[in-house]
Amino acid sequence: MRLYLIALQFLTIIPLPCDTRCQKEDLGRATACFPLVGLTVGGLLVGLNWLIEPWLNRSLTAALLITALAVVSGALHLDGLADVCDGLAARGSRERFLAIMKDSHVGAAGAVAVVLGILLKWQALAAVPAGITWQALLLFPILGRSAQVLALGGAKHARQDGLGAAIIQGMAARHLLVALGITLAACLLALPVKGMIALVAVFAVTLVIKGYFQNRLGGLTGDIIGCINEIAEIVALIVLSGGYPQ
Repeated sequence: MRLYLIALQFLTIIPLPCDTRCQKEDLGRATACFPLVGLTVGGLLVGLNWLIEPWLNRSLTAALLITALAVVSGALHLDGLADVCDGLAARGSRERFLAIMKDSHVGAAGAVAVVLGILLKWQALAAVPAGITWQALLLFPILGRSAQVLALGGAKHARQDGLGAAIIQGMAARHLLVALGITLAACLLALPVKGMIALVAVFAVTLVIKGYFQNRLGGLTGDIIGCINEIAEIVALIVLSGGYPQ
């Protein structure tokens, strides 16, 4: 329970009744609970959808749900997407890439990436078949956060400081296995066919992105992990919106 609360406090702005203090290595251990945080976020989206869907059209409902997701996560992962895309656009050395990601200012490439990312999620969610809306709302936040864990597992850290380094150093193989087990169970229970296809697609994209940055920068950063979460959510929603059997 303590590790879940640490993960919830780290990945969302959901207020907790108490301040969960943690040691540096606890962040790595808490990765085992990242999919459970995704389940919590997905549950909130399901509840919000249940409240507003009868009164609004499908497109506007999807837009409000994506807005709620950004608010609940404190735009943490969107910031990572923007920083990574700014670094990619600079086309400089490793040091320049890392410096740009650390800069608090958002450049043109980062702003465009955030807008496109939100648009893709909005349209993909609006295109999800009505009969599996609640399952999709539960699954795509789980897949996004399990993609973070997959990326962190066995990764190197591009910086010696920062949250990314702290999480990687405190994480062990068992934390990855627990997270993947939770994610697999969720997919099989919610949507056995589409859920598994989405899982495979998300994990394949995650491993490609992880490999690219490990080769380009010698490791990962917190911004890259946030970027992976955003891309994983987009991929998951696109797959879940497909017209093949559930």
